[in-house]
Amino acid sequence: MSKIMFDYTKSILERVSFDPMLFCKELEKAIKSLLPYEMEQLREWLFSYTKEKPELKQCLLIVNQ
Repeated sequence: MSKIMFDYTKSILERVSFDPMLFCKELEKAIKSLLPYEMEQLREWLFSYTKEKPELKQCLLIVNQ
């Protein structure tokens, strides 16, 4: 079940990546629902995903808190 939630979170974040504010908001929601090991996976995915989207780098601060 957790893999499904993680994949769902990634798909939502990819869909809203056009708007950095919305991306950050959805990222905050995801942090509340994911398990600790899923957060580590999400963190790794975010680092690679935001390399090509510098406007989303500010949202990495949310994950690093």
